[in-house]
Amino acid sequence: MTESATVPAGQAGTPVVDPRLPKLTEVPGFLAMIADGWGTPDRTVPMVDGATSAAAAHRSRLVAEFPGRSIVVGAGWAPVRANDTRYGFRPDSDFCWLTGCTEAEDAVLVMSPDSAVLYIPAPAYPGEKDFFASAARGELWVGAAPGLQDWSRALGLEVRSLSSLDDDLKRLSEPLAVGPVGDEIASRHGLEPNPDLARALSELRMIKDEWEVGQLREAVNQTVAGFAAVVKEFPAAIAGGGERWLQGTFDRHARTYGNGPGYATIVGSGPHAPTLHWVRCDGPVLPDEVVLLDMGVETNSLYTADVTRTFPATGRFSPAQRQVHDLVEKAHRAGMDAVRPGRLYADFSYAAMEVIARGLADWGLLTVSVDEALSPQGQQHRRYLVCGVGHHLGLDVHDCAKASDEAYKGAKLAPGMVLTVEPGLYFHPHDLTVPPELRGIGVRIEDDLLVTDGAAEVLSAALPLTADGLESWMADA
Repeated sequence: MTESATVPAGQAGTPVVDPRLPKLTEVPGFLAMIADGWGTPDRTVPMVDGATSAAAAHRSRLVAEFPGRSIVVGAGWAPVRANDTRYGFRPDSDFCWLTGCTEAEDAVLVMSPDSAVLYIPAPAYPGEKDFFASAARGELWVGAAPGLQDWSRALGLEVRSLSSLDDDLKRLSEPLAVGPVGDEIASRHGLEPNPDLARALSELRMIKDEWEVGQLREAVNQTVAGFAAVVKEFPAAIAGGGERWLQGTFDRHARTYGNGPGYATIVGSGPHAPTLHWVRCDGPVLPDEVVLLDMGVETNSLYTADVTRTFPATGRFSPAQRQVHDLVEKAHRAGMDAVRPGRLYADFSYAAMEVIARGLADWGLLTVSVDEALSPQGQQHRRYLVCGVGHHLGLDVHDCAKASDEAYKGAKLAPGMVLTVEPGLYFHPHDLTVPPELRGIGVRIEDDLLVTDGAAEVLSAALPLTADGLESWMADA
């Protein structure tokens, strides 16, 4: 990885003072040579079809919630990974929902009652010092960089340079803010994150429009294809590639057919399968154990899938593994059956939990009655299922997280919501409350569901649910 031309590197980060390596910003011959002789690259903004009109409709919905108010929404910036290197940029989800813009780092959207303006850092082109000196804005560093008019045409918004944001904010009266906009700007203009605005955005985003549902279908379809790609690599993983071979297989698939994975890919083999978020993926793939795969492709529009299946590594479940899988499958089907319009959000969780509690009782793993375990003061069965059984899905894998409890957990399901249902059982290898044959078995089944006017549509139905179905699917793959 190369360094910026403005700061030569020395040991321990100390700049080297060497007349043979002068600062290029101060060399007349270089400045004259670098300024001219450049053609115009293709600066077309990459946009997903339909994103511009969908974002305009989203802005209209938000403005209707806050009549007469000005709203400021920040895209954010890539966090530092270490020293002077950063993670890849991914914009704030609310910003993306309102603009359709997925690539403009440091951008800020300002919505007034009768207008919307997007402020973007102006790129540096040939003839400007930063063309070669700025690793953040210089076209020589970042590649073809759309200009303000390019962005405006693509997004259907007025677009101005970020340098004018400070003066323009002075004309606003008590704007509401959400998302990162920069400490200095926020301090000067009193842009404290507004919880009411954040809550309203989460609640608006709960109901997906037709375009959003289409993006989620694409995310799920590509995820199913990613599962097939991963299962084909089980022999290589068992032979020595391990969990990271499978993780890398899916992440490559997600990067090829979308923006990348929508969250850290989970691959847990054997004793790692019961760990809820096993993202280290640094263990072997054991031939006689199950492999829990929790994976999702994020599309180029940044909508993500979230799907989980648990496979026998060599193609056949053992009797104990099948016993656990069958109970989780039964709970999963009960949960999915409860995803219907007018039902409470909590209903599908309770339906799945009831099946789990009764199954554990039948196995002699509950020290209390099923009724006591299911009571608010009980929950003993949750020792083996600590996490929730589902969540909203969309631009975020755990979407709409800033919604009020009344609008989320206490609400009734409505057409247009997209949810996951994901019961599981997690028997850790060191859990002495379960019989030895069950220790080290972790099973989760997760599907993505669209609430419709009737029974929910299972978007991820292309993946089998039953133990027999998974074994057959693996054999075909």
